[in-house]
Amino acid sequence: MQLDSSFKIAQLEAPLKRFWELSAEKILRIEKSFNPAKGAPVFTEKGKYVTRGWTEWTQGFQYGSSLLQFDATGEEQFLQIGRENTVRKMAPHLTHTGVHDHGFNNVSTYGNLLRMLEEGKIEGSVWEKEFYQLAIKVSGSVQALRWTTIPGGGYMYSFNGPHSLFVDTIRTCRVLILSHGLGHVLQGENDKQINLLHRAIQHLLSTVRFSIFYGKGRDRYDLAGRTAHEIIFNTNDGNYRCPNSQQGYTGFSTWTRGLAWAIAGLGETLEILDKIPESDYSEIISKEALTAELSQAAIATTEFYLANTPTDGIPYWDTGAPNLHKMGDYLNRPSDPYNAHEPVDSSAASIAAQGFFRIGNWLRTTDPKRSAKYIQVGGQLAQRLFGEPYLSTDSAHQGMILHSIYHQPNGWDYAPDPALAPHGESSMWGDYHARELALLLQRILRGEKYYSFYNCIAK
Repeated sequence: MQLDSSFKIAQLEAPLKRFWELSAEKILRIEKSFNPAKGAPVFTEKGKYVTRGWTEWTQGFQYGSSLLQFDATGEEQFLQIGRENTVRKMAPHLTHTGVHDHGFNNVSTYGNLLRMLEEGKIEGSVWEKEFYQLAIKVSGSVQALRWTTIPGGGYMYSFNGPHSLFVDTIRTCRVLILSHGLGHVLQGENDKQINLLHRAIQHLLSTVRFSIFYGKGRDRYDLAGRTAHEIIFNTNDGNYRCPNSQQGYTGFSTWTRGLAWAIAGLGETLEILDKIPESDYSEIISKEALTAELSQAAIATTEFYLANTPTDGIPYWDTGAPNLHKMGDYLNRPSDPYNAHEPVDSSAASIAAQGFFRIGNWLRTTDPKRSAKYIQVGGQLAQRLFGEPYLSTDSAHQGMILHSIYHQPNGWDYAPDPALAPHGESSMWGDYHARELALLLQRILRGEKYYSFYNCIAK
């Protein structure tokens, strides 16, 4: 990715205004036409959101998008859509024992509502606040039950089973952190109390130690900052066995959306550490050691992202995708979503951009040069995403950010031209994270309260 020294965040004011106008149209169009009886909307085909049965992890992004729209614009109809659908439809996600996605579904809905209550953005009764808090407490506990112990810690396993650590689950840790912050404790057999913050931190540590590489010769593909989508453990003794991938090309290449999840999860965790008493987790690790491990991982992954994306910062779906070699010097020119060989993944850029901002924000006092660089990266990514060919300006298209990819190995993504890679479609997670990015930027530009998931916790 190439940085533009003339770029200023203020240049995003007009694109943000246009972004929220388009966003409003698309949220209302989906609300009017999508049949929730078929499941949650996942991605678009021919511009219309459709379902894809695999795991229910996107409904929270649908209703969370309405809440972010209200937060950004103050338009009450979007608060009503988000609030009513959260109350009526999201309860099954609180007790869903079969997924590793509680931090996506429930922080995006119950969490956003609780956050806005704490920030004074909305009004609600004492019991409404208690309702949202209880939802987060329950969600964090259910997520924490998906636990595999390994030497030196443990992790929350993916829907593949107890042997499987997914890199994306790093963002699920936030629901455990919130549950703990609300004073909740998970009780197990014989009334054993399970500290949710301990489990969150142990999962974070397992992710940065196994899912992220540091160029130390762990295997022949150990490049600093590379991530593996899945790590496989022997559940008999808890030992590490190998890297793997479900949605990437191989365990020895980097699925770029997994890389983006790591960047976003590390950024939002680092910037809240000062708000959590060290005594709450010192039994696991010291704050100094935790900060060192997370920051090492954050810098490794962000630098890998910058080195392995085209000049505009929009990555192809996997750094080892088998047909990239047919594209010539593809890293030294802007991304091309209409190429004949491999799809780009704009959703990875939407997720990573927020992470760059948050890591940059956290580095302001300790590494101002790198901080300024990462904040600029986040801004340039937003500028690219919030303009064509990535911003969906067609009112008939229900998506916000075009050229997202879901599962290239399984062939799930719609290709309007069989001679070209899949393109022209959107995803619910890509659109939601673009809205989170837009809200974060808008609050920064307006000097408003910094947007953080931890704003759910009262001071």
